[in-house]
Amino acid sequence: MFITRVQSSKCKEKKEMVKVVVGEESQVKLAENRLSKSGVPCQVGLVIGNLSGKLDRGFIFDLIPTPLNDNGEPACSIIGGAKDDQKKASKGKSLPQSSALFIDKDWLAEHARQVGRMLVGGMKVVGIYVWTNESSFKNSTITLCQAAKAVAEAAPLLEVDWDERLLVHIGYSPLRWTCRNCSLASNITSGNLRPCDFKMGKILSTRQAFRCTYDFDLRLPIYQGSSSKRLVDILHHGISIHAKELKGAKALIDGKLANEDEQFDLGGVHDVEFLLPFMEDKYLEVCSQKEITGLLVFSGSVCSYAYSNSKEPSSQALADIKEDIIKSLRSRLDIMCDEADRKSDSKEDRTEESNNQILSGSTVLQLDLQLQRKHCSMSFPRRVFLPWLADTFLCDYIQPSESVEVLVDHFAELMSLEFPSISSKILEPEAEAPALVLSTTKSFREVSTPYALLPKSDDSLSNQNRAATILRSDQKSTNLAGFNFMIAVLVLVVSVVVGFVVFFVRSSS
Repeated sequence: MFITRVQSSKCKEKKEMVKVVVGEESQVKLAENRLSKSGVPCQVGLVIGNLSGKLDRGFIFDLIPTPLNDNGEPACSIIGGAKDDQKKASKGKSLPQSSALFIDKDWLAEHARQVGRMLVGGMKVVGIYVWTNESSFKNSTITLCQAAKAVAEAAPLLEVDWDERLLVHIGYSPLRWTCRNCSLASNITSGNLRPCDFKMGKILSTRQAFRCTYDFDLRLPIYQGSSSKRLVDILHHGISIHAKELKGAKALIDGKLANEDEQFDLGGVHDVEFLLPFMEDKYLEVCSQKEITGLLVFSGSVCSYAYSNSKEPSSQALADIKEDIIKSLRSRLDIMCDEADRKSDSKEDRTEESNNQILSGSTVLQLDLQLQRKHCSMSFPRRVFLPWLADTFLCDYIQPSESVEVLVDHFAELMSLEFPSISSKILEPEAEAPALVLSTTKSFREVSTPYALLPKSDDSLSNQNRAATILRSDQKSTNLAGFNFMIAVLVLVVSVVVGFVVFFVRSSS
C-alpha cells in the first residue's frame, strides 16, 4: 500500500510551542475505549490537530493508529524482559523495569506523509501518540523523540517552523493521559520532552469552514544549459515561486474585501476568492537576456477547504487556504512522481518514440527538457473530498484510471475508520482532471506569445485544464524571418527613393 518518497519543505517562520493542549472530547473517549479493549500492550500513531500561535494553544482532533506494515507487523512493540511480558501488559499488569519500546520510525513516517496529503487547511499532523505502560515510556524517551522528529520531517508544517511536536502518552494501570512537547533539536536527549497542560473540550464544533476554487496559470521559461533539466524540477520550482506570489494576494470573503482582523459567526461555508496583483512580465525580460529552449505553461483549478477556530481572525483562515492550495499542487506532482518511480521499469509505461506519436505516462516528468522534441500528454489526479468528523472533510486524489471505491478503501485504511457506504457524501468539485501537454515550438516569438498561439492537443484534452510545455526554438526559422524583414525594409526604401525621383522629374518638366 505504502510507497517511499518524502517531500521536504522549507519553513518560513519560527514559533514557540504551545503550553496548553485541548483534545476533542468525543474522539479522546473513543480512542480511550478502543485502546482499552484492544488487548495490545503498546500502540503508536499520529496526532491530527492544529497549533495556533495566535491563541497560544494546541488542538487535537483525532488519534490515527498506524496500520500494520507489509509483513503484517505493528509499528510499535515492547522489547526486553521476560517472554510473557506482553501478555502481562495486556492484562493490565506491570512490566519489568527493563522493558522498552521499539518503533518502526520509517513506517510511521510514511504513514504521516500519506495522511498529511489528505489533510486540508487548518489540519495537520502535529505529533504522535503512544499507548504503553509508564516504565516502558520512561525507558523509551529518546526513541519516541526520534519517531516524532521522523514524522515532523515527513509531514512538515509548511508556513510555520514549530521547533517541537506533541507527544501524547496514554498509560494504563492506572489509565491516564499526559501530553508533552517534544523538541526537534539535532541532539536528542531525555531533556527534549517538556510537560504541557492537557484538557478536553468540544473543539471540532467551533471550526469555521472556508472554501475556495482557485484558478492558476503559470508560464515558466526553460533556459539552455539550466541546472533544472527535468520537467518535475521545473514544475517544483514554478510552484515555489507561485507560493510567494499567492502569499501576498488580497482576498474576497463572501464577495466582500476581507478584513483580516474580522471574525465570523459559526454556520455555513464561507467562499473565498483571491486577487493576485498584475505582475510585470519579468520572465520575458529574462528571456531577452538568455537563450531560451522553450516555455512551461502550467494551468488549471484547485478546490480547497480550510477549517479555522471561530476565535481566530480571518487572516488565519486565508493563510490556511493559501497553504492548502500550494500543498495540493505539490501533492499531485508527488503522486505522479511516485507512480513514475514504481513504473520506470515497466513495459506498460515506456513511451514509444515515433515521429508523429504523442508520448504519454507519468515518466514524462523525468524527461530531459534539453533533449526532448516529441509531443507528450499526461493527466494529473483530481482532488476528491470525503466526510470526516463533525461535518468536516478530508481529501484524497484519484487517478483517471481509478474508481471512487478504490479511493474509499485507501482512505479508510490510512485513517483507520469505517467509511459510510453512501457515495453521495463524497464531493467531486474538480470535474475535469488537470492535464500536461508537452510540445515543440519553432521560434522565440511563439515562446512569448499568448496562449492562443500554443499548439492544440487532441480533442480528448481540449476541454481540460492545461499544463503545456513548449520546447525547442528553431534558430533557422528565426534567421529566415530576420532576413525576410531586411528584404522588406530594403524594398520599401528603394520604392520611396524611386517615388521621389519620379516626382522631381515631372516637376522639372
